[in-house]
Amino acid sequence: MSRIAAAAALLIAAAATAQTEALENPGRISAIQERAFRMNHELTVTAGVLPIDAFYKGLYAQLGYTYHFNDSFAWTVGRGGYSYNLGTGLREQLERDFGVLPTTFDEVNFFVGSDVLWTPFYGKFALLNRWVLHLDFHLIGGASVQKFTQSGFRPGVDLGGGLRVFQNRWVSYRLDVMDTVVVIPKPTNVLSVSLSLALNFGATE
Repeated sequence: MSRIAAAAALLIAAAATAQTEALENPGRISAIQERAFRMNHELTVTAGVLPIDAFYKGLYAQLGYTYHFNDSFAWTVGRGGYSYNLGTGLREQLERDFGVLPTTFDEVNFFVGSDVLWTPFYGKFALLNRWVLHLDFHLIGGASVQKFTQSGFRPGVDLGGGLRVFQNRWVSYRLDVMDTVVVIPKPTNVLSVSLSLALNFGATE
């Protein structure tokens, strides 16, 4: 009986030790919440700037439509915009002091494009412990055709990313940065920074 009692005591001690360790180290627990807002048919109204050219800065307006296949992938079926351009001080100096003609400067006039969006990150955080913000981060890749004032229509490849902040299931706001590499007749970078009002239709949640 003494052996049985000793074995029972060892089992009880081992169980108590295991329970203590479980309480101290409860293990890894993952809690993934569903999205509060989902996108389906997205219409965007955009205001943006073309900031990097040394001779002009473009202020543009754009309209676009995006179809969301699921939470991760979407297709901007079409977008188009017009740029109102303002000459810089450097350009004015060249025209004034060196007689450079205005037609020397090649500027983006308007553009159309289509892109794919991949949204790998979605989350929420508390702002000042008063508001909960729902947002996502997306990457952009696609193609566009830009009309320049001097060189005409030029195709390009679009690469960029952006941040979306949700107001509710119907309204969100997007901040996007995109670089369009125009490849013909020579490589040219057209960087755009934009802020969009996005209207969502057809979402079931």
